[in-house]
Amino acid sequence: MLEKTIMIRFVAVLVSWLVCLSCFGQVTDTTQKVHPAADSLRRGHRHAVDSVRKGNRLMNNNIFQFFRNAISRGGGVDTNIKPIIAGQVDSSTLASALNTKSESPFMPYEGKIIRHIFIRTYGFEQTFTDTSKRLQYFGTKVLNQAHRKTRDWVVRNSLFIKERTPLNAFKVADNERLIRSLNFIQDARILVNYLPDDQDSVDLVVVVKDLFSIGGELSSLGIGPTSIRGNISESNFLGMGQKIQGGVIVEQTRHPSFGYQLLYSKINMYRFVNVSASYTQINSNLKSGTPDEEAWFLRLERPLYAPYAHLAGGINLGTFESINRYQQPDSLFFKYRYWTHDIWLGWNLGNNRFLSNTSVRDRKFVSLRYFKNHFTDVPYQVADQFNFRFNDREAVLSQFTFFRQDFYKTNYIYGFGTTEDVPAGYNVALTTGYYRQTGQTDLRRFYSGVDANSYVVTKRGGFIQYFFRSGGFMRHGRLEDASGLIGASYYSPLFLFRRLKVRQYINFSYTRQFNRIGIDALTLNNPFGLRYFSGDSVIGSQRVTLHSETSFFINYKLFGFKFAPFAFGDVSLLTPEHRTFFDRSSLYHGLGAGVRARNENLVFNTIEFRMAWFPRKTEQNQSFKIFLDTGIQFRYRSVYVKAPDVIFLNTDGLNSIY
Repeated sequence: MLEKTIMIRFVAVLVSWLVCLSCFGQVTDTTQKVHPAADSLRRGHRHAVDSVRKGNRLMNNNIFQFFRNAISRGGGVDTNIKPIIAGQVDSSTLASALNTKSESPFMPYEGKIIRHIFIRTYGFEQTFTDTSKRLQYFGTKVLNQAHRKTRDWVVRNSLFIKERTPLNAFKVADNERLIRSLNFIQDARILVNYLPDDQDSVDLVVVVKDLFSIGGELSSLGIGPTSIRGNISESNFLGMGQKIQGGVIVEQTRHPSFGYQLLYSKINMYRFVNVSASYTQINSNLKSGTPDEEAWFLRLERPLYAPYAHLAGGINLGTFESINRYQQPDSLFFKYRYWTHDIWLGWNLGNNRFLSNTSVRDRKFVSLRYFKNHFTDVPYQVADQFNFRFNDREAVLSQFTFFRQDFYKTNYIYGFGTTEDVPAGYNVALTTGYYRQTGQTDLRRFYSGVDANSYVVTKRGGFIQYFFRSGGFMRHGRLEDASGLIGASYYSPLFLFRRLKVRQYINFSYTRQFNRIGIDALTLNNPFGLRYFSGDSVIGSQRVTLHSETSFFINYKLFGFKFAPFAFGDVSLLTPEHRTFFDRSSLYHGLGAGVRARNENLVFNTIEFRMAWFPRKTEQNQSFKIFLDTGIQFRYRSVYVKAPDVIFLNTDGLNSIY
């Protein structure tokens, strides 16, 4: 019955995906501008073009021919940006080169005065290769009516480079990367326009290409009993960099069967401060992730948007309550209610020194955080036990971060050809402070920890990250809840074939806990264990894991979608608690394959179909699984600093590991 339900879900999603998105079958528009010298040739071929169009209408009546016409060669990333304004754009080809340092295209113009900054925004249907060409789709007019192109002032508000100031190559590169990281932008370039009549000055052209910002996600579809979970969102509402999202869930086993979520967020509300607010009845609960938590929250965040920005910080307020909407027995349902207050602030030390001397790339950042999670209702199953998720927690933490991060522009890491920014350098954060946790007793302890990362770009275009995390609590001269994580990740150079691109990924990590009292034990259902492994019943104090995945990027498109088949293998060795080294350790492994699909012109997340086989069956994990996930990220996201926190070994929520 389970296999039947899975297949019904997959077929239903596949059919609806093809039907709803068939309007994105890619055809190059032939109505582009033509040079006058070629006008006679154009008129000579007009009759032939009309005949072809007539023939195409007849051929589209054949469904097989329709699918054949929908298949096109993928040209990779749009790398050649043509001049946008009059004049010579010297750095256009350099600025679009991949596997190169981000600041390289701008170094020849270091110190020249920025005379003007022009903004050029383009819709999702246009290409960087030639802005006079458009990707013409069946239904493009309808989509353009629904999509509002990003307003120029939204892009300009994201600029920290200013007119009538000297050009700083690192600063321009950082600003280009910031714009490219916006979730409604597919790609961005800053081009230098050299002025022959004023050799001491330059103009800058900021070229931005939108994503089609209306998206959605169908996270679950079941028949018998009926189960529908999903959301629809507009990530660039009115072209103003604001997001509205509505999520729904309809399930026969739920009471009431209908639940919803509302979310609003605005990027760069004022001086790079992002704001988001949400109310939801379908939040995932703390115990099992079941969508039966009711919550509201308000978040204000000012990231360190550039390595020389002065301030970073954030405020997070919210209340969360689990409601037994699936009518579970009282013995199984964890009833809780809590609120959270969280605030942090950081200051960049010596940022003016960098602006006066760009050779100084090493940065220092100091921050302070206070947070409190207070449970007004505690699950009776927890009672007075120590449980990191259900105990009251309060902390005052300080952090000192020193980092140096340059960036390389590349592609085909997470995405399908769009520009991705990968760091090179180091980032080390030292955290210390007071931490209180209420359980069997009132744990008041001193905490210290370190989170160190080194990023290396090889000469052949490979990317390596070495990482080390360690932390522990001190009480009455005794070290408690001590832990350590060490490992490395590696992305191979991109291997190019005639119709194929291949990249290999490998990740290794070793994790160890000592004298555990109040934190969670090591589990397998996380990025440092086995991917897609279910349940948290398998626990231990030592874990060794190796991940391997090979991705194949195909040079063809179907309805504008690019495809990347992949194969993977994971193995993890878990040692039970209170055992020495590898005594009585258990070996778990998983094998599988799948395919990812993405249309780079849409804000939709990457769609992934994956099959996995776990030879060793456990109580909460089936041996064979089929997944359809629409929430796969398509860009590597790197942050310079983050809020001070304790070291976690079962999660990588900030995506700080490749």
